[in-house]
Amino acid sequence: MARKSARDRMSNEINAGAMADIAFLLLIFFLVTTTIMEDKGILVRLPPWSDEEPEIVDLNQRNVFSILVNAQNQLLVRGEPARVGDLKERAMEFIMNPNDDPTLSESPQRAVISLKNDRGTSYRTYIEVYNEIMAAYNSLRDDASRARFGTAYDNLELEQRRVIREEIPMIISEAEPTDFGEEG
Repeated sequence: MARKSARDRMSNEINAGAMADIAFLLLIFFLVTTTIMEDKGILVRLPPWSDEEPEIVDLNQRNVFSILVNAQNQLLVRGEPARVGDLKERAMEFIMNPNDDPTLSESPQRAVISLKNDRGTSYRTYIEVYNEIMAAYNSLRDDASRARFGTAYDNLELEQRRVIREEIPMIISEAEPTDFGEEG
């Protein structure tokens, strides 16, 4: 009986069918175990797109709470230097005008928060400023819902939330970033 040598037993062929199965199983494994990152950002409902020129609205400057952020991340609020930490309280006072100050907004329905950034403004500062504006509106809406309905804004029914949103509408005008040395 002839013995097969080691050379005869070794085959130079690779079983491609098994290789394809292994590759497919690895692909499925990585698809199942990999998490897909969700985009995070600022949730803002934008107005519907229109090809028409926007209507020019003449605003009383009394009703505009202007916030300018320069390239050094410094704030100028209504023409005065300010800190990000003071923004929430100042915005709340401006929007509600509890003492009928003639330099603050006529009513919450007419109050406009105008935000303009320099191109060099850091994203972190932009987010901090935006968070303070949102916190001001959230706090005002929560106070109004507690006064009117006796519960927090987050616990209101949809119709009740609509009433509060009409009472304290969030009107934020955000201008395109520019270099403050530019006109525009």
